[in-house]
Amino acid sequence: ERGRFCFFCIFRDWIEHKNSAGMFSVLAALATGSIGYVILFGLFLPNAGAGRLPPNAHIGPVSPVLVAAGLAFGLGMAFSGACISGHLYRLGQGYTRAPFALFGSLIGFGLGFMTWYELYIGSIVRSPVAWLPATFGYSGALILQLGVLLVLAVVMWRWLPSLPARAEGKITARAVWDAVIHHRWNPLLTGVLVGLIGVFSYLRVEPLGVTAQLGSISRTVLNNQGVLADRLPGLDTFAGCATAVIQTISDNGVLIIALVLGSFAVALAGGRFKLSKLTLRGATTALGGGVLMGWGSMIALGCTVGVLLSGISAFALSGWVFALSTFAGVFIGIKLGIHRWE
Repeated sequence: ERGRFCFFCIFRDWIEHKNSAGMFSVLAALATGSIGYVILFGLFLPNAGAGRLPPNAHIGPVSPVLVAAGLAFGLGMAFSGACISGHLYRLGQGYTRAPFALFGSLIGFGLGFMTWYELYIGSIVRSPVAWLPATFGYSGALILQLGVLLVLAVVMWRWLPSLPARAEGKITARAVWDAVIHHRWNPLLTGVLVGLIGVFSYLRVEPLGVTAQLGSISRTVLNNQGVLADRLPGLDTFAGCATAVIQTISDNGVLIIALVLGSFAVALAGGRFKLSKLTLRGATTALGGGVLMGWGSMIALGCTVGVLLSGISAFALSGWVFALSTFAGVFIGIKLGIHRWE
């Protein structure tokens, strides 16, 4: 919440306002995550060329379907005004479009489950699951990935605005409170913290992601209504934001509840909690955008946190493909002006 770490907001600031500060948050998160993940992978799977993948890491198939999912997700972000994780933390700020977008994502997940079989049989089943360390080794993959991130940072440097200077003076309780609660955090600090959270999450619980609980709710409802089979071919064999027929709150559900509560607490403490004005068009576009994001998340096996952030940190080619196609979807949406339909 204090770092404003929403992929749509970050992409929009760069595309529309020529401000790349937020992009440095993403690059820092990916660099931190890559270094942390390669250390953990070396412990779990010392030989990257053994023909196996690290346990539970978000490494998915690369196919035209993944590109379509990314484009849909990016367009959905533009329609609804945030990515799914962005809607969760902005819900804590009082963003009234967020509930419509999140409900729409449940519908989108349902549509994804109902179209999965045809897409899986038609394309996904034959698609490669590419993991960079299997080809380049851990050292080579890390050097390659950090090199790409460095090149992107150099390219974006020209659009980096001057960060506001902090007033000098004694470190007091009030100054610390303002720095933590009121002021927007430095993009690099934000990115490093997000990357560390992703590494810790993978080590202790599961790869960071925010859609597993939402997808499981949708899948459970459809299963209980007899619309969906208990098992979908291939779906449960891929790593990602796994969904299941459940009757309880999963670890991922606890995560997203805590994300909303944490955002609400800091927004309230900083005087930023305020119910935003809601219009019929705003609610409708948020709902439609949520449907697109839900479908894209289900087909891609995760969203910008699960596939992009956790996937790229895990050296998955699928993470890079999803990142590029999602950015393309946002770019198209912004150029068409649909992000203003609120």
